[in-house]
Amino acid sequence: MLKDASGLTFRELAQRADEVGDVLPRSTIANMLARTSVPREELLAAFVRACGCAPAQVDTWLAVRKELAVHGQRAGAEEASGTAAEATAGRFPEQSPENSSEPPTVPFPSTDRRPRYRTLLAAAGSLVVLAAAVVAVVLLVPDDEDRPESRPATGPVAGRTVQIRSVHSGLCLSEERGSDSGRLYQVPCEQETIPSFSLKPLDGGVWRIVTDHPDYDLGCTGVWDGMRDTGAGLQDQGCGDRGDAEKFLIEPVGRPVEGYRIRPAHTRLCVGAQGNSKERGAKLVQTSCDGADRGNLFSFDPVAGTSAGG
Repeated sequence: MLKDASGLTFRELAQRADEVGDVLPRSTIANMLARTSVPREELLAAFVRACGCAPAQVDTWLAVRKELAVHGQRAGAEEASGTAAEATAGRFPEQSPENSSEPPTVPFPSTDRRPRYRTLLAAAGSLVVLAAAVVAVVLLVPDDEDRPESRPATGPVAGRTVQIRSVHSGLCLSEERGSDSGRLYQVPCEQETIPSFSLKPLDGGVWRIVTDHPDYDLGCTGVWDGMRDTGAGLQDQGCGDRGDAEKFLIEPVGRPVEGYRIRPAHTRLCVGAQGNSKERGAKLVQTSCDGADRGNLFSFDPVAGTSAGG
């Protein structure tokens, strides 16, 4: 359920786990999802983090896992106890009084073992359903006041069409409709953002943010005219005109990851909303990476059912 909701492949989950220092090989994920037993705590935590859950959601998963583990141990203990009692009854049958002429009576084996086992399985199944319901509520219901930072951040994946969302404001990058400047602003993610964005890895650990505009076709995101100053705007134009100003370092921040910094390769500064604004229509600019605020953290949210080349 959680993997399906994340929309990520085994390879992408393993990559995201590696980005935050977790060890989660693809084969391990497949084996874990195929088994009916409770996974190890550290393995479950790594998997849930990779699926994009916030720390509070990871804690919920671990609490449910603990309940399942305890329930399983109790079920095993009760089953073993019932088996031992039945075996004892078979070895030491109830005796008739000494002065009775009736032969000793050997009781039939207890007939409640199988129903009891079914009851335990039903209880365990109910707990699993309850766990899934609890997690679904945690995933689908926003935190207090619908804080945008409560949404999990998604890392860069090559070739996938994404919306680039500000963790700080909950708004997404887009050009202004009807303008040919290519300047980027932040707008509500619910509306159709233009152009569509995808990510292309380049040599040296840098990325190119590829754009596909309905009017101007393929292009690249970069810093306006390759400027090196803070406050220089982010702009979509043709690829190749701005050199390293069209290349970006994308760095995870926090453990588990809170978001990703986008850093122009030619300056190593950061991308953020002008004035650290949360307002719709704020321009995206090159800015300082200093400070503990979250104004320059982003998520690369997959657009369902799409992929891109480049």
